Amino acid sequence: MVELRQRKSSPEKQQIQKMPSVNGRSRRAADETTPATVDELARRLRPLLSPIDARFSWHAMSPLAEEDQKQYLTDPVTALPPTLRLLLPRIGIVLAPYLERSAPKSPVSVVYKKPAEARLVLSTRVLSEKPSGKSAGRENDFAMLFFTIKDEQVADYHYFFYDELAALLSQTWPDSVQEIWHRLLREELSAEVHGEVDERSWHLKQALLRRPMAARKDGKPFRDYARESFRDTLTLFLHGICCDIDVETGPRQIPSRYLRKRLEQLKKLFPPPEDHAVFPEDLTRR
Repeated sequence: MVELRQRKSSPEKQQIQKMPSVNGRSRRAADETTPATVDELARRLRPLLSPIDARFSWHAMSPLAEEDQKQYLTDPVTALPPTLRLLLPRIGIVLAPYLERSAPKSPVSVVYKKPAEARLVLSTRVLSEKPSGKSAGRENDFAMLFFTIKDEQVADYHYFFYDELAALLSQTWPDSVQEIWHRLLREELSAEVHGEVDERSWHLKQALLRRPMAARKDGKPFRDYARESFRDTLTLFLHGICCDIDVETGPRQIPSRYLRKRLEQLKKLFPPPEDHAVFPEDLTRR
């Protein structure tokens, strides 16, 4: 559930519980002494994935205790709205000790020794190519999501898990969803609503606001901003269905009443599964 709270300091994320300390030697798919890129591992690991359900599967690069699989896999996957699941490709989840980008333009690799903070990557994704001769339908899509989990809190893993899913959907969202979201943002721009949900959309909004008023509600800058705004808000929406989180407003955060309006719209588009709620009062109505 999402609770909106006021605070003078900057917004940002909730804390739930610390991640488990179960770590061990790598399985046969990776060599602990030699970093492997996520592109290479996406091909090597796919046959080793274990199913979570019909659309999600997983693999751990280091042993994961059975009791921890619920909070890393079952809970976040079963909290996804059914209508949203249908818009996603099939997903493989890879839980890695650490992800590293050794240089700005270098590929991301899985490593077993914690990299320097500047090189640490917390999540990334690899999209599969469409098989030749097949149609471009959703049934041919597959995305492998990689996550750093060692020394990271479960709450942060959940955030990055939903952020990766929101990023995938924001690249392929249906026209009907785009139209609804664009209309919502145009209303906010007309009302001169300040702030955003996260840094990505905030920076794009600032760039958009520097343009003439007539050019703010259409064109590529607006569409780019709308896509990131949708991604950031959807991440918060999905995370709130899975977990109890607080959103504390700050100087860059969108005002609570406008954030709630966005979440209510997403709730209409993507109703949560049974026994899950978006807002605290949703539970009291049942």
